[in-house]
Amino acid sequence: MSKLPLPLLGIAFFAVFIVIINSAFIVPETHSALVFRFGEPKNQYTEAGLKFKMPFAESVDFIDKRNRNLERPPTEIIARNQERLIVDAFARYRIVDPLLFYQSARTEEVGESRLGPQLEDSIRAVLGAVTVDEIISERRSELMLRILSLLSESARPLGVEIVDVKIRRADLPQTNSEAVFQRMIAERRQLAQQYRSEGNEQANQIRAQADRQVIELKAEAEEEAQKIRGAADGERNAVFAAAYGKDPEFFAFYRSLLAYEEALQKGDTQILLSPNSEFFRYFNNLEGSR
Repeated sequence: MSKLPLPLLGIAFFAVFIVIINSAFIVPETHSALVFRFGEPKNQYTEAGLKFKMPFAESVDFIDKRNRNLERPPTEIIARNQERLIVDAFARYRIVDPLLFYQSARTEEVGESRLGPQLEDSIRAVLGAVTVDEIISERRSELMLRILSLLSESARPLGVEIVDVKIRRADLPQTNSEAVFQRMIAERRQLAQQYRSEGNEQANQIRAQADRQVIELKAEAEEEAQKIRGAADGERNAVFAAAYGKDPEFFAFYRSLLAYEEALQKGDTQILLSPNSEFFRYFNNLEGSR
């Protein structure tokens, strides 16, 4: 068997090399690959690694599958309370079905040109159903989730997955922002006045209840005190009666001393009495006789 001449052998190796070069390709981690046969898409690869195609008849186009930003100019919306609002929002998306994306939009630029209006429509649909106060309040996160859900549904036919939607700003137009702010201030003041009125009403009820309880407690205490005084007076009178029965003269002397103590208080008290007055009979005679 004769050997091929070296020039022919080199040409054969070169041809094999060219065939391998044109049939093998590497899909990177960050991209998906579309295989075209004479300009028509035939296959797609979303996993990274070494892949093969028909040499010369097929070509490969790579599509970035990383997250991408979808930027749009600020959108003007009309809220449910007929207030205008300028909303600056953006979305993040990624291409999860390269073949469907190519069949629907061909290029990434065309795809974004279709996603942009869908984002604006989703913003208007969600924010147009609520008031301005709800948009600029703590409900903004909930509203962004609703926009994300609505945009994901409309973007699915493009082979695109919506990762996130964020509202950077939601501002009132300069022409009517001052009027809206004044209205909001008036509403807050009205609400604050209502809270104060309710608080004063409750405070008056509490005070009235407390005053009634105080009166009831004082009445009960006074009733108990009267009972105690009555019992003490009864015991005192019983003691006096017993003492009077044992020694009437001593009892009379004791009562006179109490009268002296009560009448002759320290001060400018002046008493004009007859020397023979019954009141001072114990001053004249210890036995109390005249």
